[in-house]
Amino acid sequence: MSEPMVSISPKAHTQLMKLRQEEGYDPSHGVRVEVKGGGCSGLSYDLNFEQSERPGDHVFEYEGMKVYVGAKSLLYLVGTQLDFTDGLNGNGFVFNNPNASRTCACGESFAV
Repeated sequence: MSEPMVSISPKAHTQLMKLRQEEGYDPSHGVRVEVKGGGCSGLSYDLNFEQSERPGDHVFEYEGMKVYVGAKSLLYLVGTQLDFTDGLNGNGFVFNNPNASRTCACGESFAV
C-alpha cells in the first residue's frame, strides 16, 4: 500500500483523537484539512472535524482517523504531514508541507 498523499504523525494523531473526544464528536468524525486564501503569505491551513466526506474528496485513514481533503486543497498539500508540537515556543498543529516556497513566522500561512 502506498503512502497517503496527506499524512498525520503519531503525535498529531494522538492529539486529534483526544480533541475529537473532548469536543464531543463520535469516532465516525474525521478531520478535514483545507487550504484557503488569506494569511500573511497568501494561503492558510484550516482544520475541522467533519462526519463524512464531500463529493470529490480524497480520503486517507490513519489508525481510525479519517482525513478528508478536497481536490483543490490536495493540489497544495501533496506530500504534507500534519504534526503536533508542544515545545517551548508554544504548541499546536504544524504542517510540514514540501510544496511551500515560504511560510510566515507563525506557520499558519504559506505560498507556493
